Amino acid sequence: MASRSFWKGYLKLSLVTCPVAMSPAISQEEKVRFRTLNSRTGNPVVSRYVDAVTGKAVHEDDEVKGYPRGEDDYVILEDDEIEAVALESTRTIDIETFVPRETIEWIWYDSPHYLVPNDTVGEEAFSVIREAMAATGTVGISRLVLYRRERAVMLEPCGKGIVLWTLRYGDEVREAEEYFSGLKAAKPESKALSLVKTLIKERTKPWDPKMADDPVQDRLLEIIAAKKKGRKQPPAKSKTPPPSSGNVINIMDALRKSIKAEDKGK
Repeated sequence: MASRSFWKGYLKLSLVTCPVAMSPAISQEEKVRFRTLNSRTGNPVVSRYVDAVTGKAVHEDDEVKGYPRGEDDYVILEDDEIEAVALESTRTIDIETFVPRETIEWIWYDSPHYLVPNDTVGEEAFSVIREAMAATGTVGISRLVLYRRERAVMLEPCGKGIVLWTLRYGDEVREAEEYFSGLKAAKPESKALSLVKTLIKERTKPWDPKMADDPVQDRLLEIIAAKKKGRKQPPAKSKTPPPSSGNVINIMDALRKSIKAEDKGK
């Protein structure tokens, strides 16, 4: 069942505008969540802001945002000052730039959302924008206030709709070269490469969403269900890693043994 839209506004390209609705493409609703309780009373524990010096609780009306400029020294910003630098409209996705789809690397992707037209009148304008992006191999770049923060977003055609990706901030993304530059560029032996290709072929199968299942969550649900019925489930045995021999492994021997094991498994 499709989730209800959590955002409604307008998609705009120059003078073309259409009403749209957006819903998260992913959900955390099915995750097992726990409440922290007081073990002595069984009552839920609540959190609150406390003055770090006096130890007294701070009323919500007294909370302000401060930027540290030194030890115990802060620049205080009022809410209206923060709002003054935000987008003029928080309800319009104004596409001002298009870029080739393949030029945005995966590391910039943050959270996906489904974008659909919100009335029949705007469907034509929506479909024209979507199909034009698909035909040109481009994606739209805009800015939008989501989750109380202004974000750069990417709009990508997807079937009959559009997927809107929030993009990570520039200061969040680290360059891969910083980590990979020290790696050796030596090419592997052709025999070893051939054996690994064989191993990959043996293990290749079509993608199945079940490959991303969470076995820990399934086990937790079993334990919870048993406790509801008054039964106690024995803890699952943890898998211990195989002991390390401490010797250098001959990669060719290891690959040959791996392929033999795959054949036996079949």
